[in-house]
Amino acid sequence: MPTVTTDRPLVIVGAGPIGLAAAAHAQSRGLPTVVLESGGGPGAAVREWGHVRLFSPWSELVDPAAEKLLVNTDWQRPDPASYPTGADWVESYLRPLADALAATDEVEVRFGHRVVGVAKQGRDRMVDSGREDAAFTVHVRSEDGTSLLTAGAVIDASGTWYGANPLGGDGLAAPGELEHASHITYGIPDFTDPATRARYAGKRVAVAGRGASAQNTLVGLTSLTQGAEGTEGTEGTEIVWLLRRPGTDDAFGGGDNDQLEARGALGKRARAAVEGGPVQVVTSFRTAEVLDAAEGRMTIVSSDGRRVDGIDEVVVVTGFRPDLGWLSEVRLDLDPVLSAPTRLAPLIDPNVHSCGTVYPHGVAELAQPERGLYLAGMKSYGRAPSFLALTGFEQTRSIVAAIAGDHDAAARVELVLPESGVCGGSGQFDGRPTEESGGCCAPQGELLTIGGTNTCG
Repeated sequence: MPTVTTDRPLVIVGAGPIGLAAAAHAQSRGLPTVVLESGGGPGAAVREWGHVRLFSPWSELVDPAAEKLLVNTDWQRPDPASYPTGADWVESYLRPLADALAATDEVEVRFGHRVVGVAKQGRDRMVDSGREDAAFTVHVRSEDGTSLLTAGAVIDASGTWYGANPLGGDGLAAPGELEHASHITYGIPDFTDPATRARYAGKRVAVAGRGASAQNTLVGLTSLTQGAEGTEGTEGTEIVWLLRRPGTDDAFGGGDNDQLEARGALGKRARAAVEGGPVQVVTSFRTAEVLDAAEGRMTIVSSDGRRVDGIDEVVVVTGFRPDLGWLSEVRLDLDPVLSAPTRLAPLIDPNVHSCGTVYPHGVAELAQPERGLYLAGMKSYGRAPSFLALTGFEQTRSIVAAIAGDHDAAARVELVLPESGVCGGSGQFDGRPTEESGGCCAPQGELLTIGGTNTCG
């Protein structure tokens, strides 16, 4: 296992929910730790979607090791049954946790420090000699310039927030997408903000995506026509929902069958918005080009030549992807499809299964070929969706236990997550099963069924 000392601390990249959870576990085991965060405070990425309410209640959003540290401060634990927004999560948990960690002897938290590279000391990726025992060099950029930090182990918990997927249906920005960037938003707009409401009210807006973020966006846009937050409805708002799949049957989640009550309720609100609101649904649409149209509007063209005309604004909520650029000089073992650790990928791949089941995983699945390097949190899921904080908390517990040499604890992974209540149409393209499509419960091996009912079939 890696050797962590005062001169070669554990370095955690990212001071979000999972990075700070990892730091809390490290502190509980007496490991010298440095947390590096590019933003100006804890949960900087979470704050950018601070207006969005989480599916999980507070009882599932506080890491156990973090809570043990916080109870010794003046922290007030939120109501376990209530549902915070992202901003609530930052102010009522992440900020107090960062302060509590920084006050310990074991953990140093540095904001405004962006990691721009990680390597093995004195060795590029080609060099074998002495590699296993060499420390890591972490290249860090701050207002003081670029510096090097020597590390005994590195946990990448930097997330995927800044890697939004494009509008283009082939995974690349469509021609014209960058040129129309001033009228394209990536992520859920804050419809409680008057300026945001004014931007979209009375406009013809295209929404690209089908997950929970798309559902939130559809509900918010529909509120513009009905009136919300003490405002009157705005006539003329039109919504065009662009779906890559051939239908909406499984687009709204499990409803009453979803064990995350808030997620199920969102799906029902989104269905009601589509069925009763000014929403035009366009299916099997993969954007190939964004063109100029009359009066400053846009025309969106699909790969089969269909056109959606007269678009004023586009909201792209098609998921995220990890930034692997700053890991280019370390050796990684990543799945070619998901960019997730190879041993984890079959357990989370939506092409294989998507029915509310999860397979126990920890350090064994997350460790990389470089001894002492681990991916955790949303970064570990690569391009796969549906990551929950509980998963990250368990990941970090297992990883830090391994770094500390507690192999029994590292191998003891206990993960139970709530069912989604729906199969997501795994392994399908335009409704046609692929050769690999074995149903959402196809992966072999020991599985942990979430909750009590298997929803496949």
